[in-house]
Amino acid sequence: MTAIPVTTRKDWTSDQEVRWCPGCGDYSILAAVQMLMPELGVRRESTVFLSGIGCAARFPYYMNTYGLHSIHGRAPAIATGLATTRPDLDVWVVTGDGDALSIGGNHLIHALRRNVRMTILMFNNQIYGLTKGQYSPTSEVSKVTKSTPLGSVDHPFNPISLVLGAEATFVARTHDMDRAHMQETFRRAHDHKGAAFVEVYQNCNVFNDGAFEKITGRDVRSAMLIPLTNGEPIRFGAEGERGVVQRSDGRLEIVDVADVGEDALLVHDEARDDPGLAFALSRLSRGPYEPTPIGVFRAVERPEYGEEMSRQIVRAQEQRGAGDIEALLRSGSTWTVD
Repeated sequence: MTAIPVTTRKDWTSDQEVRWCPGCGDYSILAAVQMLMPELGVRRESTVFLSGIGCAARFPYYMNTYGLHSIHGRAPAIATGLATTRPDLDVWVVTGDGDALSIGGNHLIHALRRNVRMTILMFNNQIYGLTKGQYSPTSEVSKVTKSTPLGSVDHPFNPISLVLGAEATFVARTHDMDRAHMQETFRRAHDHKGAAFVEVYQNCNVFNDGAFEKITGRDVRSAMLIPLTNGEPIRFGAEGERGVVQRSDGRLEIVDVADVGEDALLVHDEARDDPGLAFALSRLSRGPYEPTPIGVFRAVERPEYGEEMSRQIVRAQEQRGAGDIEALLRSGSTWTVD
């Protein structure tokens, strides 16, 4: 095999005009991905970006790779077919909170539970942006929008909790205001063998401006974002003065480190097979206005769907010999209609 050519961001950038609203958080996510790709040791011709419908779904147009702008919510299903039949490809799915969690919710959870080899980036802006500002599955209760003029009465999804419930093997969260954190998170997601899910807090400055400002603003970030570092006590704050402990009943609680001592702090274990503790961390914040964990919640190994399917086919061929389509079609429950 020939050596992978050295590339730059320019090589991964298409000739298409980027058409998002000025100031949209999607620009910073796109830049982070384009700048990361040359570092991953992959080929452009072996890379595919798939999307559904929404503002985020324009992403494949702006990457100089293979790509497909598919239909609403179905990108994980299409990616499943591609990833299982073409194990030589790097498959990325770019989606939004409406695309992934509303009409696409079923496809998302099954791609994750099957552990299909794909990297899913879900841009969460807590609104429908492309269709001009309706509430989404992640919008908060009482959210006033064009489709909920009196305020939404729906309880929103917690995306991290949802995908952990689906037994996703890699689950992480990042945000569009920190390029370095995005790139490291995307790198780890890409390198994971199986289905990787990354929630990206992304600002929609036209229809939901400042949705995450209370936790991602530069002046509050250290006090409101709880970094998850594998093998280290979970603590945060400008001086690391606050931390997370687990009570005897399993409940997690934010405390002042000075009150409990560092030895009492919960040590993060992203490789823990039981997703219960990662789930508890995902519930630590009720919304993006309280201290919120960020980073990798879970990273475990489990057989990858495509590989297992291929092994099963090989075993079947070895046991039964080459398949006979004609015999298959005429076997079993068939009948003649006069």
